[in-house]
Amino acid sequence: MYKEDTIAAVATPPGEGGIAIVRISGPDAEQIGGTIFCQNNGCNGRLKSHALYYGKIRDPRSDAVLDEVLLTVMRKPRSYTGETVVEVHCHGGVFLVREILRLILSQGARHAEPGEFTKRAFLNGRIDLTQAEAVLDLIQARTQEGISLAVKQVEGGISDWVHEMRNSLLDCIVQVEAAIDFPEEEIELLQRDELTQKISKFRDKIHVILVTYEWGRLHREGARVCICGRPNVGKSSLLNTLVGEERVIVTPVPGTTRDVVEESINLGGLPVVLWDTAGLRETEDQVERIGVDLSRRYIDKADLVILVMDGSDELTADDESLLREIDKKKMIVLNKDDLPRKLNRQALEPFQRAGIYSVSAKLGSGIEALKRGLRDMLLGVNAEAPIVITNLRHKSALIRCENALNNAQMSLCENQPAEFVAVDLNDAKEALEEIIGKVDNEDILERIFSQFCIGK
Repeated sequence: MYKEDTIAAVATPPGEGGIAIVRISGPDAEQIGGTIFCQNNGCNGRLKSHALYYGKIRDPRSDAVLDEVLLTVMRKPRSYTGETVVEVHCHGGVFLVREILRLILSQGARHAEPGEFTKRAFLNGRIDLTQAEAVLDLIQARTQEGISLAVKQVEGGISDWVHEMRNSLLDCIVQVEAAIDFPEEEIELLQRDELTQKISKFRDKIHVILVTYEWGRLHREGARVCICGRPNVGKSSLLNTLVGEERVIVTPVPGTTRDVVEESINLGGLPVVLWDTAGLRETEDQVERIGVDLSRRYIDKADLVILVMDGSDELTADDESLLREIDKKKMIVLNKDDLPRKLNRQALEPFQRAGIYSVSAKLGSGIEALKRGLRDMLLGVNAEAPIVITNLRHKSALIRCENALNNAQMSLCENQPAEFVAVDLNDAKEALEEIIGKVDNEDILERIFSQFCIGK
């Protein structure tokens, strides 16, 4: 558990705004709220839970009024954290909000750590660990699809699936444990063929969920796409057209782009970060050479590479070198489709699997087809599973569960003692439990909640 003290923090983003919210949670929250808040009639009395009250925040030491506010008390356990929570809805001036928080802290509250409100909600059983992580996903979502995935997880989609799998696995463990306790009845109690079939079905269900990870990760984190090619093939023009505005300077002079330019687009609910990079060529220009080296580093960390070629020019040695050199998921874009075609597409036949698209970045022709192809290549087939996982921690736990089930199945097939099977099945169960937060490892919890903003 945790030290049951009272914490406080600003729950709204920093900067000026119409309204800001200062949140207090813990055993002294209501007492602190009553000390600094005064209704206009001069008497608070016992405030009703889950109601808004209009009044003033004042410093009890000087009786100076700081602001006119709305205040609400949410008594435990019917609050976000499961503790008594008080929220002050004040005007959103930077200095004003800081002064109200300072006043609250002077009354005995402690400044909350990142994610500490959500961590307390988890520790008090209001939500499990997957739902806590989904809160962060919801805050960071950049598209409607990302919001939809996070909402399903907040509502317990992953939790329900894990509990169902865990309960089914417990039935198998009970059967094995009974065979251990009553060894003379092992033939009747430990039905190896039937148990092997059940474990095989568990593994199939886990595999279906595991293959959704890449699809879910891209929607959660966004895909990273690097636009590259030799100089003056229209990389920057292509970025401008994909983004829909003049984001990058475009000139007929090769080597204009020296640094990496980053922009974001939404491809049918998939957030995509585009990197426009310097043209790849051998050069004596020291600054341009730095840009070329930077381009190669961005290619290495991209989820997909768009290799741009000049369709109005013949295939060059530099083009061929890049086709062979870029050994990862890529698309080939033949630009300048508004000019007479000189590049022989037959020379690209060995690379047909990469997907070849003809566009004119200048006129915008072929861009919509390119966008559809880019999304399909990034995501592959649509996820058809009861749930989608977006978190690497969940994926790692499911892989451990799958491996433990493999070991259990092997032990059954090899007629190993029931104790061996029980160990493997319990390992699989513990891996599932780790997903929803049935863990005693404080380091895991600290690592998860440290990613949150203060105030959440």
